[in-house]
Amino acid sequence: MKLTLQGIRENKTEFEAKGYHLPEFDYEKVKKNTYERPVWIHFGAGNIFRAFQANVVQRLLNQGIMDVGLVAAEGYDYEIIEKSNRPHDNLSLLATLKAAGTVEKTVVGSIMESLILDSENDAEYNRLKEIFRNPSLQMASFTITEKGYSLVNGKGELLPSIAEDFQKGPAKPASYLGKVVSLLYARFQADKLPIAMVSMDNCSHNGDKLYAAVNAFAEKWCAAGLADQAFLAYVNDSTKVSFPWSMIDKITPRPDAKVEKMLLEDGMENLEPVITSKNTYIAPFVNAEECEYLVIEDSFPNGRPPIDKGGIIFTDRATVDQVEKMKVCTCLNPLHTTLAIYGCLMGYTLIADEMKNPLLKKFVETVGYVEGLPVVVDPGIIKPRDFIDAVVNVRIPNPFMPDTPQRIATDTSQKLAIRFGETIKAYVKDPTLDVKSLKLIPLVFAGWLRYLMAIDDQGNSFTLSPDPLLDTVTPYVKDYSLDDTPKDLSKLDELLRKDSIFGVDLLSIGMGDLVKQYFAELSAGTGCVAKTLKKYIPA
Repeated sequence: MKLTLQGIRENKTEFEAKGYHLPEFDYEKVKKNTYERPVWIHFGAGNIFRAFQANVVQRLLNQGIMDVGLVAAEGYDYEIIEKSNRPHDNLSLLATLKAAGTVEKTVVGSIMESLILDSENDAEYNRLKEIFRNPSLQMASFTITEKGYSLVNGKGELLPSIAEDFQKGPAKPASYLGKVVSLLYARFQADKLPIAMVSMDNCSHNGDKLYAAVNAFAEKWCAAGLADQAFLAYVNDSTKVSFPWSMIDKITPRPDAKVEKMLLEDGMENLEPVITSKNTYIAPFVNAEECEYLVIEDSFPNGRPPIDKGGIIFTDRATVDQVEKMKVCTCLNPLHTTLAIYGCLMGYTLIADEMKNPLLKKFVETVGYVEGLPVVVDPGIIKPRDFIDAVVNVRIPNPFMPDTPQRIATDTSQKLAIRFGETIKAYVKDPTLDVKSLKLIPLVFAGWLRYLMAIDDQGNSFTLSPDPLLDTVTPYVKDYSLDDTPKDLSKLDELLRKDSIFGVDLLSIGMGDLVKQYFAELSAGTGCVAKTLKKYIPA
């Protein structure tokens, strides 16, 4: 069984006998429609796009609700298209790993065309411009990671490719963003056609990040006379170009060897993952959880595809913001970070396994339900308690999701302020709430300080996950060891005052002493992490 159009045609009965859901629409007709009147082009054809958005479109094609498919484009690693998409006729295998232990296997065939965003490749680039000049195009969407929208390096200096593109204009830009804006300029030249530019990356106010980048190019090109002066006004006219906010949530870990083995045992061929020259890990299959959420601000100046009939939610900007804060500040991300920190300390290698520990399960339930929910604004379209229920009872405990505390612990210093600091701020601001009633969020902070010692609860050294501030924060705990001798905890005060890390000055709000007390108990010797959890987590 081969993952190609011919392979499906020749082995359709065998695919179906092995439980694979196949595309049910007229493939050639949809491909022709998509080529002639494209509606949706997506940049960044990675795992979440193939597992989520592409599968939504496939369901709508199967139901006859849509009659055009997707165009996928890649501007960072061209080998994704060359070595994954095209050899498999743009098909991919989706293994949906359900908490009940079943696996739903789907051949996703809604991507009709895949293109390389390379301004030096005339054939590819001209086809992309042709798509952007087509009046039918309604949406260009993006999953290029948050740093993909940045024009500067860590020092705030313009990236060399961006600086070069600012000077040279839209003809043959070198940077990813420069090439995207040049395509938008082609649409502007085609009678100022309207379009929605939709970031679907997992970052706050993502539409603003995309707008800021596009607007910077428009300003520079117009000021230098490299683009029509009206282009800047076009970018800033929401009846022509919109930059909606969105919130996306679906866990899609890297392709897992156990899933690959299962598919190979079914008789699938040529599924070997490929590591590209840019160290991108790609495979013809994607493994993902069942739960998925995509909420988009309903701002589409050229109309939009009917993907709301596939479960995607359209709403206003304020509601998108509320949903994002609900997820990031209370109902999911803080729970993940809690498990990441304590999972590393207690020797776990799977997030799902942590939920078998009654103390850790009660820990995240208390952080979410008891300490977080009182300050959550209900966005109306998704109930916060229902969201946490799914996270705690279905998503995190899913034994088939190969997600690790070590991966989630990456960049923790960048996450604490938003994942916990916003809740603390809300308690401080609300006169009906007492910030001193928060007992387990301080235990998360203390756990992070203990984690920075890079010694687990059994006294074994471990490697800290990557974090840009490790060199800054680890010195605060370097003089502490695992023993029960009195510690001069004032050494931690400077760190605990950093609102850039915790979102607030923990000492000024009266939480610092509790964090230090917890830290002393967590580091009193081997086994004291488990002992401290047992002491403070309610039965």
